[in-house]
Amino acid sequence: MSLLTATNLGKSYGAEDIFSGISLSIPKNARIGLVGMNGVSKTTLLRILLGEELPSKGNVHRAKALRIRYLSQEAVLESTHTLWEECLTAIADLVNMERQLREMESAMLADPLNRKLIDRYGNLQHHFEQMGGFTYENTIDRTLTGLGFMKTDFHRPLNQLSGGQRTRAALAKALLSNPDLLLLDEPTNHLDIQAMEWLEDYLRTYSGSAVLVSHDRYFLDQTVNVIWEMTPALEEYHGNYSAYLLQREEQYERQLKEYEIQQGFIAKEEEYIRRNISGQNTRQAQGRRTRLERLLEDARLAPPQHNRRISLGLKSTERSGDLVLRTYGLHVGYHDDEKILIEVPDLVLHRRECVAVMGPNGAGKTTFLKTILGQQPALKGEVSLGSNVRVGYFSQAHENLHPSWTLNREVQLHAPNMLEEETRNYLAKFLFSGGDVFKEVKVLSGGERGRLALACLALQGANLLLLDEPTNHLDLPSQEILQRVLAEFSGTILLVSHDRYLADAFSTQIWEVALQDKTLRIFKGNYSQWKAAQEAVEIQHRESKNSILSKKPPQHREKSHPHVSQLCLRELETKISEIEAQLEIVSRKLEKPLEATESVAELGKEYMCLKGELDARWEEWDELFRD
Repeated sequence: MSLLTATNLGKSYGAEDIFSGISLSIPKNARIGLVGMNGVSKTTLLRILLGEELPSKGNVHRAKALRIRYLSQEAVLESTHTLWEECLTAIADLVNMERQLREMESAMLADPLNRKLIDRYGNLQHHFEQMGGFTYENTIDRTLTGLGFMKTDFHRPLNQLSGGQRTRAALAKALLSNPDLLLLDEPTNHLDIQAMEWLEDYLRTYSGSAVLVSHDRYFLDQTVNVIWEMTPALEEYHGNYSAYLLQREEQYERQLKEYEIQQGFIAKEEEYIRRNISGQNTRQAQGRRTRLERLLEDARLAPPQHNRRISLGLKSTERSGDLVLRTYGLHVGYHDDEKILIEVPDLVLHRRECVAVMGPNGAGKTTFLKTILGQQPALKGEVSLGSNVRVGYFSQAHENLHPSWTLNREVQLHAPNMLEEETRNYLAKFLFSGGDVFKEVKVLSGGERGRLALACLALQGANLLLLDEPTNHLDLPSQEILQRVLAEFSGTILLVSHDRYLADAFSTQIWEVALQDKTLRIFKGNYSQWKAAQEAVEIQHRESKNSILSKKPPQHREKSHPHVSQLCLRELETKISEIEAQLEIVSRKLEKPLEATESVAELGKEYMCLKGELDARWEEWDELFRD
């Protein structure tokens, strides 16, 4: 049975039809990706499915008691609550049940022989357990931590958090409410890669259904098994995003072939009719003309269309030397506080290499690019560019654009000999048409600024591209074209991006900014190879730790670590075993109905305290053993 169905949906604003004839169904456990060009009204469709907006035509049927949670792109929590308190509002039913259990516990202490009260308590406690009541604090902790919040953020008022943090808080609330159907509009906005990966893992095990609007192709590959493409009609493809690309291209080729066959047939028929309409075969020609007219009226195929896309070409005016970039003892940071953001090993970058610079937000990736450009002086060391290197820079904030200039003037800065008509035609390749060329840069949307910045970059003839989040605000078709163009580029690329799909497609190296030790780590290979290597190291580390704990060879430890007290390690391991035993006891109590004298809240707090202490002891053991 479907959770939600829609039939013949249409939406109009005045005389303008936004979309029409859309029918769809969302089954249980669905994972659907909704894709399409910017402005095709994907968000409007979600709001209609939710019931926040009415369709002009058609109807939506929702299953009885269906719980839907919608997260909009611009969702920012406004509240006087702390982050933790706001998360509790998402599970208000659980919090209320816990309060009732405490009240019943007090009543049972006063009247321990009240059988009816004990039965009511047992039933409520069982329901509370099934809904995850015993572990909800741990669930909130995991969710907030997974989405990139620090423990110190948990009890800060929401109005003290940044806009991006409040957007992530809105996402946390949506997930914690555990609805039957999640409608998420660009949920990866304001998430770094680690948080995206956590969200991907969450959605894989989520028991409800989800419809995801996203420009993140890698995220869609990891989370969905059906793609809805809105054109503005709605076409369904089975599989993830990569499978959809193949199916869509196969469909285009098939439709093109059918169209060409029909065009060939029409041309042959028209030629036969022209040659025979006045000759001996007049009757046959007239019959064919009648059949052809019927075909053209009833079954004429339209040429298949690709969606309107940017036309981008990146060509370097001259070849650089084989050595493109070299650094010596480079420290990246700001001179006003002398704080090192990144300590860079001596780098050597060769022509035709494609490097993806990865790392969390705030790690200094943009500052690293600006240091290479010479816009930001190095704290220490130097950067050296090779012979004939011509640099083109795409800034994430587009600060190279002039807010008060028109698009026309912005392009002519990089192509002063381009005539106005040529400028118009050039900007049309980047989806700017008509009067758009006379708009000022400051009135453009984020996506429009990105397209204008790419248009300017393509005119510079650079052979070394420094790209800072070039796919931000680009729709999926534009991202696909940018990826193809970068793969064909004959120069060298240094790419800062959270777009793992792009990094995976053509990178030859990964430069990871490690926030903890403020260093740049070099990996030869693409994103998938880098992730596989990371996971292998983590597995090896866990297996090594488990092996050491199970064997505990005293003589080996003393030999490998003579400065670590054997007694200290033994005492720590004994303490870890004691905590694990206590944790097991509390876990078993939480898994079955409690005794009348036991408090749910107190057991929950005890569980969390023991878990925190166990984690701390493991970290202490790990540090001691590695010293």
